[in-house]
Amino acid sequence: MEYTRLPAIPNLLAQYGKAAVGAMPVVGGSRDGKSMPSKGVEVAGVRVDVANLAAYARVCGLRLTDELPLTYPFTLAFPLSMQLMLDPDYPVPAMGSVHLTNEIESRRPLRVGDELNIRAHAENLREHPAGLLLDVVTEIRTGDDDEPAWVQRSGLLSKRRTSLTPAKDAPRPPRPEPPTAAEIGDPTVVKSVSEAQIAEYAAVSGDRNPIHVSKVGAKAFGFPNVIAHGMWTAATLLGTVEGGIPERARYSVEFGKPVILPAKLGIYARRGGAGDPAWSLTVRNPKKLGTVHATASIEEL
Repeated sequence: MEYTRLPAIPNLLAQYGKAAVGAMPVVGGSRDGKSMPSKGVEVAGVRVDVANLAAYARVCGLRLTDELPLTYPFTLAFPLSMQLMLDPDYPVPAMGSVHLTNEIESRRPLRVGDELNIRAHAENLREHPAGLLLDVVTEIRTGDDDEPAWVQRSGLLSKRRTSLTPAKDAPRPPRPEPPTAAEIGDPTVVKSVSEAQIAEYAAVSGDRNPIHVSKVGAKAFGFPNVIAHGMWTAATLLGTVEGGIPERARYSVEFGKPVILPAKLGIYARRGGAGDPAWSLTVRNPKKLGTVHATASIEEL
């Protein structure tokens, strides 16, 4: 893998403008969806902005400590992921990609005073019934360490027909009956989320994708209103179990139905038994229990 050293973290807002141009068939060129470049990008000497970290903790409902929340490094590294997607050799357009899964391994805590070296690359392009799926892998090292302290794998889907896509006339599998409140118990917490809150998260994280900040932009992608960032949901889940997260942890999230704003979220946190994950987490619509926004697990490495 060949990594290009960038002088600094790229400007995410400027990247979105380039991504919009890249999505246009004539101006953006051809994305063949068949090959994956064997190259990545990296930035050295990144420092945490404490004011930004404090704002992130506040908008996600997390404690502010010297130790970075499991999900916070995503905001530092996401511009590198976008830089990969803007490369002409990247197989699919950046705009319209759907964040399906996210797995974070925290092998040792990252702290406010650490000097962070961040690198990212894409791999594992494969077919999915709903399109083409690939993984963007991000690693963060501290100082001169050879082994990464934090590793993330984001599963991104570009929607299109593939050989795995069911035929248009194929019968759809029956929908399972939604669970009852008696079957799944009471939520651990019910949280409200507003457009203003997600606009604040967009400003803090730098992720101003139109589907999160613009009704017009959201409707262009088929949503009736703006939707919450998946990684805001992932961070908010952590706030429910703070104090119970292992120091060396794997945090796996599978995103489901988008959170269309404004919304209420029922968060179900269940501690595992012997041999099970430390935590199993689910986010549901409290009025429609069959609508699952995300499922997650936290386990000790």
